[in-house]
Amino acid sequence: MTILEAIILGLLQGVTEFLPVSSSGHLLLLQRIFGIEEGLLTFSVVVHIATIIPVLFIYFDRIKPLLRNPFQKLTLLLILGTLPTVVAVLLFGDIIDTLFTGNFLAIGFIITGIILIITDKYKDGSKNVDEITGKDALLIGLTQAVAIMPGISRSGSTIFGAVVQGIDRKSAVNFSFLLSIPAIAGATVLEIRQLLIGQADINFFFTMPVIVGFFAAMISGYFAIKLMLKIVAASKLRYFAYYLIIVAVLIIIDQTFTNFVFG
Repeated sequence: MTILEAIILGLLQGVTEFLPVSSSGHLLLLQRIFGIEEGLLTFSVVVHIATIIPVLFIYFDRIKPLLRNPFQKLTLLLILGTLPTVVAVLLFGDIIDTLFTGNFLAIGFIITGIILIITDKYKDGSKNVDEITGKDALLIGLTQAVAIMPGISRSGSTIFGAVVQGIDRKSAVNFSFLLSIPAIAGATVLEIRQLLIGQADINFFFTMPVIVGFFAAMISGYFAIKLMLKIVAASKLRYFAYYLIIVAVLIIIDQTFTNFVFG
């Protein structure tokens, strides 16, 4: 992996982790385009850690009380919202891994596009973050569990799950990003476990491409969160939907005829 490739992948991870376009789907696509294979798992661990940092920074006022007193309602909501994903990974993790070949990618992008269009059409709800119930959190968690499949956006799915339950758009985004902390942390732990099993070269963590990729993901993630707050409030998710559907069509054309990327 070159420094330029690391910058591009880092920027992509930071942006797509929070914009509703699927980070896993875009990383898979870019890896195929560049033909990158070496050090991908190690790099993924590093950029996942990097994307947690801007969430902690932006939502520090919300997170700080949880650190002082973890036994409160928001903690329970985040646990309930994370639980379906944990169950889905434990039960279907091996099956999901088989989807990361590219064959499911176009379908995932189309599903995300449909979700975003539906979300835009919903009227803004009245419930804020403090009014989210355990049932709401669990249902939002179910939409997040679906997003473990490549091409299906975690942020797009969870915002959709919140909006359809009458949660206002700003609160939907805020809860989605708070929910990303345990989700990203959990994914990172699983990746670290795979690294340890595979006896990874620890020195690779300190190479220049990995370091540069870390900062690229962290900085782009910060601006992606800020941008997403404005986009959802303005009900402009459909533009991401159009983009994803176009990319999905190009993938289908490549898989069916040209085989440039998915040969």
